[in-house]
Amino acid sequence: MEFSWIYQSESPMMVKHFLKEQGVSRGLLAKVKFQGGTILVNQSEQNALFELKKKDQITLVIPSEGEHETVLQDTTAIEIVYEDEHVLIVNKPSGVASIPAQYHPNGTMANRVKAYYCQQGYVDRVIHVVTRLDRDTSGLMLFAKHGYAHALLDQQLRQKKLIKKYQALVTGGKENLAQHACIKLPIGRDLTSLIKRKVDQGGKMAETEYWTERQTADWSLVDIQLHTGRTHQIRVHFEAIGCPLLGDTLYGGALNLGIKRQALHCGSLRFMHPFTKQCLDFYLEIPADMRQVMQQKASS
Repeated sequence: MEFSWIYQSESPMMVKHFLKEQGVSRGLLAKVKFQGGTILVNQSEQNALFELKKKDQITLVIPSEGEHETVLQDTTAIEIVYEDEHVLIVNKPSGVASIPAQYHPNGTMANRVKAYYCQQGYVDRVIHVVTRLDRDTSGLMLFAKHGYAHALLDQQLRQKKLIKKYQALVTGGKENLAQHACIKLPIGRDLTSLIKRKVDQGGKMAETEYWTERQTADWSLVDIQLHTGRTHQIRVHFEAIGCPLLGDTLYGGALNLGIKRQALHCGSLRFMHPFTKQCLDFYLEIPADMRQVMQQKASS
């Protein structure tokens, strides 16, 4: 894969410093050096210490990644929302984990994407998960299709320029929910459980912003944006204010409204394409199981 730039500065600069400004990490530069890549300046091969001058053309040839041989293939079809040579966005169904674990090496979105890459005959088949979702959370999930794209998208995540928004159905809430508010409570491990988290003054600060869109006597529909990325953050924060997610057995959500998984959906994703610099904005409607709860209550 090749990427090219024209050096525009009047001041000389070494290639390695210029590439760092383009988001090329030292690890990626080492891969170019030792695994078959090339740095070209005006079509001539140069090393990373070469000094650039104005109007030089720099071309970075990145070697193919191959694949993680330990990631198994799951040929279950994926629902593609968007794809180009750099990124892949899929609609993850609830009940499917994002990545394999030691005792669950197959059946995840990563396994399904690996199979898709192989079916398509892609040269780069390493799975780069940019935004993962809990097993029972549905919605938009972003993959980078090579390591350079992954690094640039991770940079947007760190700078909070990649925006994910969620929709959730929470238990009750007329007395507990504002029309718009931020929940700012620290989260730590619950030592009574291997997976559960809790509000803990000794934990890491977490911030969840929400907007209340609709309410009934039994549930509220909220739009959510995370400003930090703690494990189970949405679930813990809404439990803490007395409004656990419907169907969330781990955090006390109501189970009598027809949904048996946490009613959480990543329905909005916005980021700048790492190479075209175009702002990409995606939206997925609320899935059928959450809609069914809302329709039943609306008709009753």
